[in-house]
Amino acid sequence: MRLDPTTTRTAPAADRIPPCAGADGCRRIRGSEPDYGRHPITLITHEDPIGKDLIDHRVQADLPDRKDGWREQLGVRRLAGDTFEVACLPFFTQGICHRDVVAVDDDQLVTSVVHKSGHRTLRVALVMKYEVDREKAREMIQAKVSETGLPHEWLHGTYLAVDLPPGSNADSLVHLLTSLAQSGNLFWEIES
Repeated sequence: MRLDPTTTRTAPAADRIPPCAGADGCRRIRGSEPDYGRHPITLITHEDPIGKDLIDHRVQADLPDRKDGWREQLGVRRLAGDTFEVACLPFFTQGICHRDVVAVDDDQLVTSVVHKSGHRTLRVALVMKYEVDREKAREMIQAKVSETGLPHEWLHGTYLAVDLPPGSNADSLVHLLTSLAQSGNLFWEIES
Protein backbone atom coordinates (compact mmCIF):
# COMPACT_ATOMS: atom_id res chain seq x y z
CA MET A 1 0.00 0.00 0.00
CA ARG A 2 1.49 3.28 -1.05
CA LEU A 3 -0.37 6.43 -0.24
CA ASP A 4 0.28 9.88 -1.64
CA PRO A 5 1.24 12.07 1.37
CA THR A 6 0.51 15.36 -0.35
CA THR A 7 -3.12 14.71 -1.16
CA THR A 8 -3.94 11.97 1.35
CA ARG A 9 -5.37 10.07 -1.63
CA THR A 10 -4.30 6.66 -2.76
CA ALA A 11 -1.45 6.36 -5.24
CA PRO A 12 -1.74 4.24 -8.43
CA ALA A 13 -3.17 0.78 -7.77
CA ALA A 14 -0.06 -1.04 -8.98
CA ASP A 15 1.93 0.51 -6.13
CA ARG A 16 -0.48 -0.59 -3.41
CA ILE A 17 -0.11 -4.36 -3.33
CA PRO A 18 -0.32 -5.46 0.31
CA PRO A 19 2.56 -7.48 1.72
CA CYS A 20 2.47 -11.10 2.72
CA ALA A 21 5.01 -11.17 5.50
CA GLY A 22 3.91 -14.34 7.23
CA ALA A 23 1.14 -16.55 8.51
CA ASP A 24 -0.06 -13.95 11.05
CA GLY A 25 -1.03 -11.37 8.47
CA CYS A 26 -1.56 -13.15 5.17
CA ARG A 27 -2.09 -16.66 4.03
CA ARG A 28 -2.63 -18.46 0.77
CA ILE A 29 -5.97 -20.22 0.48
CA ARG A 30 -5.26 -23.57 -1.15
CA GLY A 31 -8.85 -24.30 -2.20
CA SER A 32 -8.52 -22.06 -5.25
CA GLU A 33 -5.62 -23.36 -7.29
CA PRO A 34 -4.75 -22.27 -10.84
CA ASP A 35 -5.57 -25.84 -11.99
CA TYR A 36 -9.23 -24.96 -11.57
CA GLY A 37 -8.98 -21.89 -13.81
CA ARG A 38 -8.89 -19.41 -10.91
CA HIS A 39 -6.10 -17.51 -9.23
CA PRO A 40 -5.02 -18.59 -5.75
CA ILE A 41 -6.35 -16.24 -3.09
CA THR A 42 -4.13 -14.44 -0.59
CA LEU A 43 -5.98 -13.45 2.55
CA ILE A 44 -4.90 -10.56 4.80
CA THR A 45 -6.00 -11.18 8.38
CA HIS A 46 -6.11 -8.97 11.48
CA GLU A 47 -3.68 -9.70 14.32
CA ASP A 48 -5.60 -7.88 17.09
CA PRO A 49 -8.92 -6.36 15.92
CA ILE A 50 -10.27 -3.51 18.05
CA GLY A 51 -13.69 -5.15 18.39
CA LYS A 52 -12.46 -8.68 19.07
CA ASP A 53 -14.98 -9.15 21.91
CA LEU A 54 -17.86 -8.43 19.51
CA ILE A 55 -16.70 -10.53 16.57
CA ASP A 56 -18.87 -13.57 15.91
CA HIS A 57 -18.15 -14.05 12.19
CA ARG A 58 -15.43 -13.45 9.65
CA VAL A 59 -16.16 -12.28 6.14
CA GLN A 60 -13.93 -11.37 3.22
CA ALA A 61 -13.65 -8.27 1.06
CA ASP A 62 -12.10 -8.41 -2.40
CA LEU A 63 -9.21 -6.04 -3.04
CA PRO A 64 -9.66 -5.60 -6.80
CA ASP A 65 -7.56 -2.44 -6.96
CA ARG A 66 -4.56 -4.33 -5.57
CA LYS A 67 -3.84 -7.61 -7.33
CA ASP A 68 -6.03 -10.46 -8.54
CA GLY A 69 -6.72 -12.90 -5.75
CA TRP A 70 -6.07 -10.60 -2.78
CA ARG A 71 -8.73 -10.35 -0.06
CA GLU A 72 -8.96 -8.88 3.43
CA GLN A 73 -10.68 -10.86 6.16
CA LEU A 74 -12.90 -8.62 8.32
CA GLY A 75 -14.10 -9.45 11.81
CA VAL A 76 -17.82 -8.66 12.02
CA ARG A 77 -20.86 -8.99 14.26
CA ARG A 78 -24.02 -10.47 12.72
CA LEU A 79 -26.98 -8.10 12.88
CA ALA A 80 -29.63 -9.97 10.90
CA GLY A 81 -29.62 -12.35 7.95
CA ASP A 82 -26.86 -11.30 5.59
CA THR A 83 -26.00 -7.98 7.31
CA PHE A 84 -23.04 -7.51 9.61
CA GLU A 85 -21.40 -4.66 11.53
CA VAL A 86 -17.65 -4.29 10.94
CA ALA A 87 -15.73 -4.76 14.21
CA CYS A 88 -12.19 -4.19 12.97
CA LEU A 89 -10.27 -1.49 11.11
CA PRO A 90 -9.82 -2.36 7.43
CA PHE A 91 -6.18 -1.91 6.41
CA PHE A 92 -6.67 -2.16 2.65
CA THR A 93 -10.41 -2.42 1.95
CA GLN A 94 -11.55 0.88 0.48
CA GLY A 95 -14.99 2.29 1.32
CA ILE A 96 -15.53 0.35 4.57
CA CYS A 97 -14.86 1.74 8.06
CA HIS A 98 -15.33 0.52 11.64
CA ARG A 99 -19.01 0.00 12.59
CA ASP A 100 -20.24 0.26 8.97
CA VAL A 101 -22.97 -2.26 8.17
CA VAL A 102 -22.20 -4.52 5.21
CA ALA A 103 -24.11 -7.18 3.28
CA VAL A 104 -22.45 -10.46 2.34
CA ASP A 105 -23.27 -13.21 -0.13
CA ASP A 106 -23.46 -16.98 0.44
CA ASP A 107 -19.66 -17.21 0.07
CA GLN A 108 -19.22 -14.76 2.98
CA LEU A 109 -17.88 -12.12 0.59
CA VAL A 110 -18.84 -8.47 1.15
CA THR A 111 -21.20 -7.29 -1.60
CA SER A 112 -22.13 -3.78 -0.43
CA VAL A 113 -22.16 -1.22 2.35
CA VAL A 114 -25.71 -0.99 3.70
CA HIS A 115 -25.14 1.82 6.19
CA LYS A 116 -22.17 4.11 6.87
CA SER A 117 -21.40 4.61 10.58
CA GLY A 118 -19.82 8.05 10.29
CA HIS A 119 -16.46 6.64 11.41
CA ARG A 120 -13.39 7.39 9.31
CA THR A 121 -10.17 5.38 9.01
CA LEU A 122 -6.70 6.92 9.12
CA ARG A 123 -4.27 4.54 7.39
CA VAL A 124 -0.49 4.64 7.55
CA ALA A 125 2.12 2.64 5.62
CA LEU A 126 5.72 2.87 6.88
CA VAL A 127 8.16 2.60 3.98
CA MET A 128 11.61 2.89 5.55
CA LYS A 129 14.23 0.60 4.06
CA TYR A 130 15.90 -0.20 7.36
CA GLU A 131 14.16 -2.01 10.20
CA VAL A 132 15.78 0.22 12.84
CA ASP A 133 14.35 3.37 11.20
CA ARG A 134 10.94 1.76 10.84
CA GLU A 135 10.91 0.79 14.52
CA LYS A 136 11.82 4.34 15.61
CA ALA A 137 9.02 5.80 13.47
CA ARG A 138 6.61 3.15 14.73
CA GLU A 139 7.43 4.04 18.35
CA MET A 140 6.89 7.78 17.69
CA ILE A 141 3.59 7.12 15.96
CA GLN A 142 2.45 4.66 18.63
CA ALA A 143 3.19 7.21 21.37
CA LYS A 144 1.13 9.86 19.53
CA VAL A 145 -1.75 7.44 18.86
CA SER A 146 -1.75 6.40 22.54
CA GLU A 147 -1.79 10.06 23.54
CA THR A 148 -4.92 10.62 21.42
CA GLY A 149 -6.65 7.58 22.93
CA LEU A 150 -7.99 6.57 19.50
CA PRO A 151 -8.57 2.84 18.85
CA HIS A 152 -6.06 1.41 16.39
CA GLU A 153 -4.60 -1.76 14.89
CA TRP A 154 -1.13 -2.58 13.57
CA LEU A 155 -0.27 -5.14 10.88
CA HIS A 156 3.29 -6.45 11.04
CA GLY A 157 4.41 -3.21 12.70
CA THR A 158 4.37 -1.59 9.24
CA TYR A 159 0.72 -0.79 8.57
CA LEU A 160 -1.48 1.16 10.97
CA ALA A 161 -5.22 1.79 10.90
CA VAL A 162 -6.72 4.29 13.36
CA ASP A 163 -10.44 4.64 14.05
CA LEU A 164 -11.73 8.21 13.85
CA PRO A 165 -15.23 8.19 15.40
CA PRO A 166 -17.52 11.14 14.64
CA GLY A 167 -16.26 14.24 16.46
CA SER A 168 -12.79 12.83 17.16
CA ASN A 169 -9.70 15.00 16.89
CA ALA A 170 -6.54 13.56 15.34
CA ASP A 171 -4.81 16.88 14.56
CA SER A 172 -1.68 16.09 16.58
CA LEU A 173 -1.33 12.69 14.90
CA VAL A 174 -1.91 14.20 11.44
CA HIS A 175 0.78 16.81 12.17
CA LEU A 176 3.31 14.07 13.04
CA LEU A 177 2.35 11.98 10.00
CA THR A 178 2.64 15.00 7.71
CA SER A 179 6.18 15.72 8.88
CA LEU A 180 7.26 12.08 8.53
CA ALA A 181 5.65 11.85 5.08
CA GLN A 182 7.56 14.93 3.89
CA SER A 183 10.79 13.08 4.54
CA GLY A 184 9.51 10.09 2.53
CA ASN A 185 9.23 7.75 5.52
CA LEU A 186 5.56 6.91 5.19
CA PHE A 187 2.36 7.36 3.27
CA TRP A 188 -1.00 8.07 4.86
CA GLU A 189 -4.65 8.76 4.08
CA ILE A 190 -7.97 9.38 5.81
CA GLU A 191 -11.00 7.64 4.37
CA SER A 192 -14.69 8.00 5.25
